[in-house]
Amino acid sequence: QVQLVESGGGLVQAGGSLRLSCTASLRTFSSSVMGWFRRAPGKEREFVAAISRSGSYTNYADSVKGRFTISRDNAKTTVYLQMNSLKPEDTAIYYCAAGSGAYGTIWLTDRPYDYWGQGTQVTVSL
Repeated sequence: QVQLVESGGGLVQAGGSLRLSCTASLRTFSSSVMGWFRRAPGKEREFVAAISRSGSYTNYADSVKGRFTISRDNAKTTVYLQMNSLKPEDTAIYYCAAGSGAYGTIWLTDRPYDYWGQGTQVTVSL
């Protein structure tokens, strides 16, 4: 059974940093596109970042560009989201997701992802 387990969330002051991790029990991890999404209170789930299978290509939502960095370690079957200069509007539950297929702009939507984690809460205070 495939499991994606997020960790690293918590409470941080505005301007601070957090690093989220997502470890996958996925034999095909190195051939999977990985993504991060988030759902803020009262809002729809939204795309945050995605990374190609080799890590050569990444995409970010405009709202996090320049502040967040997605990376992966295929040997550890783990994807990371480094979040700097956090703002209160970054408060949300963050989910990682995995899917197979060629990398492209479709991965900026939730449609192609096959597996999802349970999420980790990030709260940014003033």
